[in-house]
Parts: sequence; structure tokens; C-alpha cells
Amino acid sequence: MYCAIAKVGLASIQALNPGPSRAMKLFISLLFSLAPIANALASPTQHLYLEAQLSPDGRYVASVEGDVPPSGGYPTQRELVLRASDGSGERKLAMPCGDANECWPAALAWTPDGRHLAFVLRKPGSHARSIYRADPETGKVTELLAFDGTVKSLRYGKDGLLAMLATSGALKEVGAVEAGAPLSGELDAPTPSQRLAVLEPGAKALRFISRDGLYVYEYDWMPGNHGFVATAAPGDGDRNWWIAKLYAFDGLQASKERLLYAPRNAREQLAEPKVSPDGRRTALIVGLMSDFGSTGGDVVIVPTAGGAPLALTPGMAASATDLAWGCSGSLEAMALAGDVTQRLDLGDGRAAQAPKLLWSSSDTLRDYGTACAAKMQLSLHENYTQPAEIQVSRQGRWSDITRRNADLPKPVFTVRSLRWTNEGKNVQGWLLMPEAQVAGKIPMIVAIHGGPAAAHVPRYVGPGVMRSLLAKGYAVFLPNPRGSFGQGEAFTQANVQDFGGGDLRDILAGVDEVIATQPVDPQRLGITGHSYGGYMTMWTVTQTQRFRAAVAGAGIVNWQSYYGQNGINEWMPPFFGATVYDDPAVYAKSAPITFIKNVRTPTLSFVGGADIECPPAQTQEFGAALRILGVPSSTVIYEGEGHRFRKPETNEDIERRTLAWFERWLR
Repeated sequence: MYCAIAKVGLASIQALNPGPSRAMKLFISLLFSLAPIANALASPTQHLYLEAQLSPDGRYVASVEGDVPPSGGYPTQRELVLRASDGSGERKLAMPCGDANECWPAALAWTPDGRHLAFVLRKPGSHARSIYRADPETGKVTELLAFDGTVKSLRYGKDGLLAMLATSGALKEVGAVEAGAPLSGELDAPTPSQRLAVLEPGAKALRFISRDGLYVYEYDWMPGNHGFVATAAPGDGDRNWWIAKLYAFDGLQASKERLLYAPRNAREQLAEPKVSPDGRRTALIVGLMSDFGSTGGDVVIVPTAGGAPLALTPGMAASATDLAWGCSGSLEAMALAGDVTQRLDLGDGRAAQAPKLLWSSSDTLRDYGTACAAKMQLSLHENYTQPAEIQVSRQGRWSDITRRNADLPKPVFTVRSLRWTNEGKNVQGWLLMPEAQVAGKIPMIVAIHGGPAAAHVPRYVGPGVMRSLLAKGYAVFLPNPRGSFGQGEAFTQANVQDFGGGDLRDILAGVDEVIATQPVDPQRLGITGHSYGGYMTMWTVTQTQRFRAAVAGAGIVNWQSYYGQNGINEWMPPFFGATVYDDPAVYAKSAPITFIKNVRTPTLSFVGGADIECPPAQTQEFGAALRILGVPSSTVIYEGEGHRFRKPETNEDIERRTLAWFERWLR
């Protein structure tokens, strides 16, 4: 019954029209009055919003969303939903491929007049994409172009010109966290390039702007459709983001790129290029970043015509994560400052000035832009206990326009931000404590984030390992040691050439702080992490026996062999100071394999079989060593999975194994 009612409501053309009839208003009222009853009959499931876009006129919000599987992770089925920005109605658009797995809309872009929405749709079972256009008034979806590869980052210019990043003949999904292509054939052969391209109204093919062989990561239009600025590097896109430079592409015909900014040293990676409204300046985030998409650093201005860069935020005790030129012409930045998210006004970009705080929040916020004509902003907000919802700001007043997660069960834990000092550094982290505590002290799991240039931030604890641990009475400690975002570039770079040194001491000092102030049993500590957190887990059990059990996801045991095995090794010289061939000793001193005979901690380790960031050979080597040394261990490799696990059955198996491992050794 509920599904039938929902389909009628979503198919209603007038549900989003600005002037519905009286009969339609009565129908909508009846529809929404029945919704709470229907929700009560259905078991609540976490709903995840993957992206959202506000129309330029402020009338509509488009979003890609879906239900989280019971085992956690990303939705296997995804919807494209249009909502009235005042929350008065919504419509799910019907996709040409229906509800098939991998029938995933993405890359939303409104036309400047707000009359149409462009999006990309994946062809299930392939790496091919099609570009579609939707009419928000009628819900009609029309194909604009079928393409033989991946397409992302749609962005309209004027006169209906649609820009994008496109990879013809893609061999894998975009991004190093995705499953790698099979290792076979000539390994040094050129890989397909992600290129800047435009689609003209009515055209049947893309017109490429950037040359083949130059992989473009991010871009922005120059005003008046005069060209683009973009970050790019030649060669393999997964491998070379860490050496990308900022270029200008003048005009809309294929032309050679013009260099605007080259990193001054190996510790400068570039992200978020944004051109000022007058086209004279390009802002970007510059800093030490260990993964494309995990952004943090200082803000730099580069003259678009060429010239010396200007540092806008020197010494800022926070990490800029996102940039946008505001409606008044000022540059605005989202920033992580310790345990809060901030929005900062950095001025017009002509000179460095003290950032002006526009607002701050203890929630994690994703900024989805502003409709200047309507004086509206769009964002997504969440924290550890409150799931994400879409919110709209009108004249500074925020209100949620979705309540898809309102009926989820209340959290069974409490959250607090902790601060401690270690070796002269101020360190921050999060402690999640189960509400239903048993008499006496409880076990605690320390979870180390990936990166290392990243941070634990308040994201809803939905289905998965962490929620299950809390439900079983474990405390969970989430430290942000040196090397993390949130306290400025000096803090982020403080673990360079010192992996597993100061960052581990920061973590252990945080564990001491928790034990001194909370009912946590020092004899029942576990440790876990994924990626850099997986490495740190493998490393920690070689350095201390404080932890009675460990679970390492996608870890690294041998930095020297890893250098030649992974598909992203350009990230390593900025952190180690040299290649492994120039300074093997600096790699060896931080490698768990160097100290492997110290391990006594029972350790479960797992990895994706197609992981190019932390290849399975590293987990295999770690597991083999523990097995030979007689340390209780278990090693699992998940076929076809990349660095980010996509299959629900994989996440379900990881959760089952992790809980059983900690229960076995900590209970």
C-alpha cells in the first residue's frame, strides 16, 4: 500500500508546480497525512544523500540518494529526486534503465535559467555513460548523448554549452579508490585520459578541449565562456594527482594548456580551482593531501593572466576544505577547525586579510552552493547521532526540506569531543560511549582514520561495524593525531618522514586521557583502521602490546615493496622526502615488517583483491609473517573489490568477522 501511494505522489506532475489546483492541494495534503502511517508500517532504513544541487532560481533541489544496505556502505539502488525548495512536494524521476543495479544518476547540473537539469547515467555493467536532460515541470527525461566512457563534473556555461570531464574508452571507474583494471598486458602502455570537453546544444559528439595524454582532475569556467582553468597532470590519472599543476585553457577550441601555477615543493597539492566573477583571479586550496578528494590546506590566489601567487591564509589554524565565490564577490571557504566546521569570508582575493567568520557548526556540513538571485543556500548536515538531511537557508535561516531519516532509532551512545596535549601539540578526537554501560569498566576500540591527511569528523553512525560495536557495549575512540586536517598546515605536515612516530604517540596519549577520565578497561583495548589506519594498525602491534586485538583493513606492512606494487606511488615522496630508491632507510624505519617479530597481538587483516592504493600483496605479506611467527591471525582478500568496498556482501562479511574477532579476544 505504501509503495502504491508513493508512486502516485511522485508521478504527480503538479506536485512541484508553483500553482497547484485546489483539488491537487487536497490530494497532496492527503498524501502527506498518510506518510507517517506508511513510515510506521515500514522498518526504518538509513537514507543517504550522495549529492544535491539548487536550481539558480531557487525553486528546486535535485538530489541523488538511496537507502543504505543493512550491512552499511553505499546504496546499491539510487534515485534522482526533484523537490520544491520550500519542501512542499517531490518527484522521483524515472530512469531509462529502471531499478537495475548500477543504474546510477550522478553529476547534476542546472541550466543557468533553471528550466532543465542535466545529469549523467551509468550504463549498468560497464564504464560507459549517457548524458540526459530532465524537465522539472513535467519530469520528462531526454537523452542528449551516449558516450563510450566515464563522464563527471557537468557544468553549464552560457548559451546552453555544457562542460564536463570525460574519459573515452575508460578501463575502470574514475578514482584510485575504485577497483583497478586487471593487471595484464603491457603495464607501461598509456592509460585513457580524463579530458575537458564540451557538448553544444543539439550536437551528437563531444568536443574535447584538453589534449589526450593530459589527465584533468578539476576545472572551472572562465566568465563569458572564454575558456577554463583546471588542475591536470600528464599520464596515469590515478598515479599523478600529487604532481598536478594549474593550467588555463584559453578559448573553446582544442589548444595547448597555459601554465598558471606549479607547486613550489613536493608538499603542495592543488585542489578546488575557482575563478573569480571578473575572471582575473583563480583561488585554489594548496597543501599536503594524501588522497584526491580528501581536501585540506591553505588558500592561494593566482592571477588568471599569469603572475605571482598570493597566500590568503598563511598560518591559519584550520584546514580549508571547499571554496566558492560568494554572491557579493567575496571568496568564501569551508574549513575544519578542530571539532567545528566553519564558513569563512576571505575578502575579494586582492590581499590577505583576517578571515571573517560567517558561521560555525559542530555538525559536519557539505556546502552545495547558493542561488544568488533567490538569496538561498543549500547544504547537507549530519553528526554522529543525527543522520543527514538536506537543508535550505533563506536570508540566513536554515530549515530542513527532507525528513527521510526522522524515524531511525535513537542512538545508543553519547558523543564528546576530547582534547589533550602531547609533546607540545594540541590534539583532538572523539569518544563514543555506549549508554547502556555494564557495571565496571568496558572495552574500547581505537579507530584510526585513513589518509594520513584526513580527519575523523561527525558523520552519522549508521549500519556497520562501529554501530554494532557500540550496541555491544564497546567504547569507540576516534583520534585526530598529527598529520590530520583541522589545525593548519604545520600540524598536517608534522608526521612527514615520521610515519608511526609522533602520530602513534599522540594516539597513545589520547588513550591514556580516556582511561584516566572514563570507565574504560585498560586491559581490554582493541585497535582498527583502514588504509593509513590499516597501516597504523599493523604498525602499532609491532610497537606496543597494549592492544589485545587488532583488525587491519587495506594496510601496508612493507613500504619498500609497496612502492613498486601500488598504482599511486607519486603520493610517497612528499611524505617520505625522497623515493624509495634514493632513501630506502626512511621507508624501512616506518615499516611494520622491520619490527614484525615483536607482534603478539591477534590480528585480523583484510583487503580488496583489486585495490590499487593498498594492494592485496601487502596484506598477504603481513598475514604470512604472523602465521609463520605463530601469532593468532586471519587474512581475507575480497575478490573484485577496490580500496572502497562496494558490495553489500563484503561489508556484511567484514562486520561479522570484526565483531567476532573483538568478541573472541576482548571478552
